[in-house]
Amino acid sequence: MTGQLGIIEILGIAGSVSLLSGWRLYLCVLATGAAMRLGVLPLPEHLAALQILANPWVMGAAGLAAVLEFFADKVMWLDTVWDTIHTLVRPLGGALLALAVVDPSDPATQAIAFILGGGASLLAHGGKAGARAVVNTSPEPFSNIAVSTAEDVVTGGLLFLAYQYPIVAGGIALALLALTVWLLLLARRVLKRVFAGPDRTS
Repeated sequence: MTGQLGIIEILGIAGSVSLLSGWRLYLCVLATGAAMRLGVLPLPEHLAALQILANPWVMGAAGLAAVLEFFADKVMWLDTVWDTIHTLVRPLGGALLALAVVDPSDPATQAIAFILGGGASLLAHGGKAGARAVVNTSPEPFSNIAVSTAEDVVTGGLLFLAYQYPIVAGGIALALLALTVWLLLLARRVLKRVFAGPDRTS
């Protein structure tokens, strides 16, 4: 990714990273930092604020947290506890990542990016947590592991696409938003059915 980005690309990247942070915040931080350090993501001067993610200490902390999340997210009900703890952490992290993408010379745009980035992360977090609560109603542990692994792969792949092909990032953000809304509606419907109990009408 080289050269100056247009507003569509910037908003696409900010939206994609924010939404993905609602799934895997630490993986987003680690993958972004590693890609920059390896030269895979040659960020334009405009995005220099993201360079802090390539700091070895930041990458080390993100890597440790990502490993912990990798295992915690695959244990039934422990993943729900982990999600609950991160209800504040993920939206804040997503908001800060979105903030780093936006031009620092425009405070108004940065404020909007911070608010929308946090909202997008919170929405994605809610969709993920709701979907995993539904998966946890299944007595066998394999579906939980399969869904968690799919989240790992999809997050890494989409994060790479968003940074490597900024023009595609907007489409990725819209697709993630649609998926998140669908997951929220599905989780609401299933959980309502589970906790409503059997129909008592005769």
